[in-house]
Amino acid sequence: MYYITKRLEVSAAHRLELDYESKCTRLHGHNWIITVYCKAKELDRNGMVIDFTIIKKAIHGALDHRLINDVIAVNPTAENIARWIVDQIPQCYRADVQESEGNTATYIDE
Repeated sequence: MYYITKRLEVSAAHRLELDYESKCTRLHGHNWIITVYCKAKELDRNGMVIDFTIIKKAIHGALDHRLINDVIAVNPTAENIARWIVDQIPQCYRADVQESEGNTATYIDE
């Protein structure tokens, strides 16, 4: 099995829909640190799991300097963003989404 990771920094805003009082229901932004994990049993014809630029275009291109609520169809928690990332790239099996120092969500497709 071959494995790669791609780390991205994304500047984006979101607001959460919560059933309790929270400042996070107001529009706010983060400099998200996103790590994308991909794997393949066989390399493609170019000798890659997936080209790093494809990952960057799919994730950074979709989220950077955007309102994430306009991009993903569910409440844009770090957990849901991680799941959305895994769903965007067939080779992706895990995504870590750090919205701030010490606050990271991970989704693993098991």
